Amino acid sequence: MKILLVSWEYPPVVVGGLGRHVHHLATELADAGHDVVVLTRRASGTDALTHPTTDTRTDGVRVIAVAEDPPEFDFGTDMMAWTLAMGHGFIRAGLTILAGERGSSATSWTPDVVHAHDWIVAHPAIALAEIFDVPMVSTIHATEAGRHSGWVSGSINRQVHSVEWWLAAESDAVITCSESMRDEVTRLFSPPCEVQVIHNGIDARAWPFAPKTKRSGPAELLFAGRLEYEKGVQDLLAALPRIRRTHPGTTLTIAGAGTQLDWLTELVTKYRLTRTVTFLGAVDHHRLVELMHRCDAIVLPSRYEPFGIVALEAAATGIPLVVSTAGGLGEAVRQPETGLCFAPADVAGLTSAVRRTLSDPEAAAVRARRARDRLGADFSWAEVAERTVAVYTAVKRRVRQPQGRPTIVERPLPERDPGNP
Repeated sequence: MKILLVSWEYPPVVVGGLGRHVHHLATELADAGHDVVVLTRRASGTDALTHPTTDTRTDGVRVIAVAEDPPEFDFGTDMMAWTLAMGHGFIRAGLTILAGERGSSATSWTPDVVHAHDWIVAHPAIALAEIFDVPMVSTIHATEAGRHSGWVSGSINRQVHSVEWWLAAESDAVITCSESMRDEVTRLFSPPCEVQVIHNGIDARAWPFAPKTKRSGPAELLFAGRLEYEKGVQDLLAALPRIRRTHPGTTLTIAGAGTQLDWLTELVTKYRLTRTVTFLGAVDHHRLVELMHRCDAIVLPSRYEPFGIVALEAAATGIPLVVSTAGGLGEAVRQPETGLCFAPADVAGLTSAVRRTLSDPEAAAVRARRARDRLGADFSWAEVAERTVAVYTAVKRRVRQPQGRPTIVERPLPERDPGNP
């Protein structure tokens, strides 16, 4: 098949897990013999002089990375303007590079399917699917309502939510990475097609396994991820003094960056954990593997998590898993076979699960081994690509009908911890 993947991030431009997901999917599809083109962008803050549009082939995938246009838009302050400008560039590249200069059939390339990844590429993906008259598949990796506990009353929240709704409404097939995300997307958007679940995959070879052995000295816990409210680091900090009562000297290493660093640092002071908690900031792949091999357990206390790729990466390295049941984490980890779980925002449950893990390191090591063994069967990229191709093969472009604006149900902002915006 000729497959056009549209994504706002793709290596070397990687913002989060979405870029890695699209990269693995694209290369796996290419390895299976499909003709894959990825339409993506150059780095933010660049221009066509320093970073012109490129058309290259890497790992069997044709990658068209579109230059930013000259108008000055910043994603952090002008998100919608920036997004629309990026989409405009994508559409022009799709018409001039893929369809061929001046419509020359000798250089044209027409996809069999357009696959959009998240709302930020909704405009170019919908336009190109219409221009090429081919089906559009969308993978919705997260939702604005989910990220903000259902609150979409703010202007930007409503705008993002409405674009997500539009993307779902225009799709001929929708994919989510977990059962919980399928339920969320169905409830929020009621798309006119079936929502199918295809879990994220992992290349376990990039995360070498090291069996846990009993060691002396205080326990070391690890958190890896973005420092955002929905990641629940505040609950782990609240639990840590309780954990240290039964396991004296336990320390916590936090690997990641985000908007809530200052607030979390204040909580560390509040709980008198200054000498106990270490903020490393963002770390590279090699350093993260080292931390997973060194620490006694990784704790992922998310309050909202569409899937939780970090759980799979951690499982590959052999570190015992202690995770919340938020969203896809509850599907990535099977309690008690492959890890221990607790309800989101349940500090007492988190405390109990960590204590149980640290008190019986041999049982924790057995669970870690089972978690690693499960990866090859349930979360390989070959399996992800095969199931995605099945969606491509079955999907048909349906007749479009004019649509009105969505009805957005506003919910009040949930009560949050003091000091958190």
